[in-house]
Amino acid sequence: MPEVSFNEDVRKGALTAAQKAGLTVMPVEARNPQEIEAAFVAFEKDRVQAFIAAGDALFFTQRRQIVELAIRNRLPSIFSQREYAVAGGLMSYGENLSAFFRRAASFVDKIFKGAKPGDLPIEQPTRFNLVINRKTADALGVTRPTLSWPLAL
Repeated sequence: MPEVSFNEDVRKGALTAAQKAGLTVMPVEARNPQEIEAAFVAFEKDRVQAFIAAGDALFFTQRRQIVELAIRNRLPSIFSQREYAVAGGLMSYGENLSAFFRRAASFVDKIFKGAKPGDLPIEQPTRFNLVINRKTADALGVTRPTLSWPLAL
């Protein structure tokens, strides 16, 4: 994970959750496509069984590389945006980026109409989406629960 405060929060949250679940976390940083490739070499060497990718601009632009490496290495993966699951990642859980950008556009519109940015409220997403890529789940041999409502790609 590149060194930014958001990713540090993600790392701390993952470490805390893993400790409670009795799991081991192996944090790996990647700042370019070559380091992403090296991370998967390290995952294989250390027999990592699954991975979480933090939300990051580099990772988002390299999502195809990341999901291809995950599938090649038979690693279940979870991401924070749907676009990763669409690209072949096992699953994602997070806000809808399109909705996020639409909300941002409404704030830009208010600013253009004279609102002061400091007077606008801070908003957090209120809806999160779980997306499971069936094809990737089948390829990895991951058993999916039977659901009675539309959920998976």
